[in-house]
Amino acid sequence: MENQKKKKSHFPFRLNMLFFSVFFLFSILILRLGFVQIVYGENFKRDLERKEDITVSNPVPRGKIYDRDYRVVVDNIPKSAITFTNIGFSQLEMMQTAKKLAHLIEKKTDMVTERDKRDYWMMKYPEQVNAKITEQEKALYRAKKLTDSDLYQLKLDRITAAELNRLTEKDLEMLAIYREFSKGVKFIPVIVKNEGVSEKEFAVVSENLQSLPGVETTTDWDRSYAFENTLRSVLGNVTKSGDGLPADQLDYFLARGYSRNDRVGKSQLEAQYEDVLQGNKSKVKNITDKEGNVIETETVLPGNKGKDLVLSIDMDLQIAVNKIIDEELWAAKRWPGTRLTDRAYVVIMDPKTGDVLAMSGRKIVKDSKTGRTEMMDDALGTFTTTYSVGSAVKGATILTGYKTGAISPNTYFDDRGIKIKGTPIKKSYTYLGRLNEINALKKSSNVYMFHTAIRIGKGHYEYDKPLNFTNKMAFETIRSSFASFGLGTRTGIDLPNEQTGFKGESKLPGYLLDLVIGQYDTYSAMQLAQYVSTIANGGCRMQPHIVKQIREPARDGETLGPVWKDINPTVLNTIDVKKEWLRRVQIGFKKVMQEPGGTAYKFFEGARYSPAGKTGTAQAFYDGPMRSRFGKEPPPVMNLSLVSYAPSSNPEVAMAVIVPWAYDGKEDNRANLKIGRRVLDTYFRMKGK
Repeated sequence: MENQKKKKSHFPFRLNMLFFSVFFLFSILILRLGFVQIVYGENFKRDLERKEDITVSNPVPRGKIYDRDYRVVVDNIPKSAITFTNIGFSQLEMMQTAKKLAHLIEKKTDMVTERDKRDYWMMKYPEQVNAKITEQEKALYRAKKLTDSDLYQLKLDRITAAELNRLTEKDLEMLAIYREFSKGVKFIPVIVKNEGVSEKEFAVVSENLQSLPGVETTTDWDRSYAFENTLRSVLGNVTKSGDGLPADQLDYFLARGYSRNDRVGKSQLEAQYEDVLQGNKSKVKNITDKEGNVIETETVLPGNKGKDLVLSIDMDLQIAVNKIIDEELWAAKRWPGTRLTDRAYVVIMDPKTGDVLAMSGRKIVKDSKTGRTEMMDDALGTFTTTYSVGSAVKGATILTGYKTGAISPNTYFDDRGIKIKGTPIKKSYTYLGRLNEINALKKSSNVYMFHTAIRIGKGHYEYDKPLNFTNKMAFETIRSSFASFGLGTRTGIDLPNEQTGFKGESKLPGYLLDLVIGQYDTYSAMQLAQYVSTIANGGCRMQPHIVKQIREPARDGETLGPVWKDINPTVLNTIDVKKEWLRRVQIGFKKVMQEPGGTAYKFFEGARYSPAGKTGTAQAFYDGPMRSRFGKEPPPVMNLSLVSYAPSSNPEVAMAVIVPWAYDGKEDNRANLKIGRRVLDTYFRMKGK
């Protein structure tokens, strides 16, 4: 009994200690909570109200493009714009904002589709739409035999044309605005209108921004071209604000931090140098509350506009060459047999650096609206279209003959025509006598080149007998040698979509003879310019480029920013020939233009800048825009070409001219030589000034 009393007496004491401990701990907890509430309460409250930090990238102006004399070629012009940023609005909220905005601005409705109208009609008249569903269909829906999608489609299909006609012009404007709203990704601004925003529209929207959630008035930029259409096909284009990123390059741009609605260079120079022209976007951090409302913005990065490009192009020379081609093309059209003549190309290069000084392509086209013929820019064709060019390649043929041991300096051949059994006789335009390689170039002997090709192929020629080659790699040997000059291969021009040309597939011996006189494979004007530059500068194949310099954006008060990168001359390869061999070809090229009997002498006689070069005439078949009119047998035509450089002793300029389909009769209009003489005259006259 006494032990039981002792146990009972300890129990209340332990219980009291437990209660006291719990009370003490709760007191500490309450004190701690009070301390947190008083000292840190506001901070925790703000953190609780904040939902997330979203960083938004805003576009900056693209870099400018200058010519070699630092004259602006492509600039940015500011224009007023109205944008919308979706920060988590519902469909109904966006509709309401679009409706308000439609009363403040005019918006074209041509992009509103039939489906857009039906979707909107359903939203505007829900009761009438629901009435279009029968009780039987509702029962099927409840039984899960019709899905939500099925039901929606039934409603869409049953909206009549008469019902759609009830939509007013303002409804359609609102719908057009809503379509722009819907294109946006959360927190990424989209352009609602940037074309033709009037001062009144800009002002009235600015005044009503409080009632237009997500809408902003800002400045957008558009590309302007100081020289209008000059070189436009090469300068390229930028996507419009409504285009978004090109679908075929979507992943590429997204991986590099672009937004889906960013404008980017989509062709030629704008696309090739997109990385430097685009610039660094400004970054703004939007801090939102738990409802998604922006409660604070913070500039993370101010951003920099794109870097500027300085071209190697001389726009004065470019314009002058365009004018020369225009005049000579129209003059050529007055000759007989020129019904298919519609284009010409000229490339002017610095043979020592690869700087492209002018790249002109002009094309006669018919305006589909007026039916009138007019001249348009086709500078792009200087490296994206290729043609048989004829004897202009004979310098490469002679040097290939030297390299392979087929000929040596001062090797002579008789110019009598070559007759292979079963084929027409192959000959020069007239009998030229017995010639060495220099005079073969001067007078443009086909037969000399034929004999050179036969020796390269290790063939044995007898009049009217079959011709066979023991060297089965003769085609590859010649083409590989030609490629070392830039013929039949990529020149490396800093523009996309360069074409290498067509290579004939047959390897019959007769086609090898055609290859060495430029009447089998096809070449571009840019390839010809690189080829003649290689001969002019002593054997270095220079990479052509039209961007000479990349500069940082100009600072306030500056015309030009500091140099970011110089595009230095690049030697792609050197041709494996002796200096003596190259010198003999240079002598032949000089005789072509400066000595009586040379194929270009009559046109370049008296030129004070000592030109050298090679003419070309190629028999070809028409494959132009009217090709379909002739069925399976296109008419035969003559392509004209010319390669040249000057001065012959220390060249500073190289030129290539191609006039495809120059005539289809017997009368040669010599458009290549007329264009070439005027272009070189113009270059040296402008240089003198």
